[in-house]
Amino acid sequence: MGIKEIIAKSDYIITFGSFLARDNVEIQESIIEAIAKNNAEFIYLHPIDNIDLKVYYTQFIKYEVGSEEGITSLLLDTFVKQSDEKVQAYINDLDIGYISAESSAGEEEFEEALAKAENKKQKTMIIGRDVFSHERVENITKILSVIRKFSDLNIVALDPEYNSILNEVVDENLEEVEELHSYNGTIIYRVYEEDDISTLIGSESFAKIAKISNHDKIYINCGEEKFQREFKIDKNLFGTVALCPMSYGDKTSLSKGYRYKQVKIEKVDA
Repeated sequence: MGIKEIIAKSDYIITFGSFLARDNVEIQESIIEAIAKNNAEFIYLHPIDNIDLKVYYTQFIKYEVGSEEGITSLLLDTFVKQSDEKVQAYINDLDIGYISAESSAGEEEFEEALAKAENKKQKTMIIGRDVFSHERVENITKILSVIRKFSDLNIVALDPEYNSILNEVVDENLEEVEELHSYNGTIIYRVYEEDDISTLIGSESFAKIAKISNHDKIYINCGEEKFQREFKIDKNLFGTVALCPMSYGDKTSLSKGYRYKQVKIEKVDA
């Protein structure tokens, strides 16, 4: 069954690790249809709020950039209530207070998400690209496989090529959640299939942090590479993460590894 068919039958949907407005508008529209037809609850988990979905999601859980492994463990603690001895011991050993604090996602938010699942019949969690670019993806997918095995959540990847990663996990020896690294300063988030890859798009808050203005010519310093862009303010964006449009064929450091990058921004004329 394809992801659109799964969504069409769902009355409870969680998206985790995808900025849907830029990742897959068709899936976003499918979710909106499920909300209308099935009275579906929609929980949106991401570091960047999505203004296109504000009138549709029933809950937005914002978490810190880089904390996907911690968020996955919170989902495990929330949705797995009956498991085997080994998994239960792992859950019991989780430092939920620390993980919640470091990821900036409150325990009560996950309790609310669980309450919204009550009396729902077809529950789906959609995993986005952010998760599969994370350095701890191996352990994250192990945790997701355990959630799928011991809960009533149907877990699928937003992009079909990643479903094989989820489906082929056989190792349930979960590793301890690593210390969550904080991303401070100016952070960019790569997005694809954009018409214009000569820009960096951010909020007014990002502009203040980076000390730049609308339409400034800037350099993005990432590792030892430097990229020239034009900065544009988008008043529909909130928070301090800027969108960095990329082409799929890009081979620079901006396209390697984790989807978020902590970078240094400077004006061209500085």
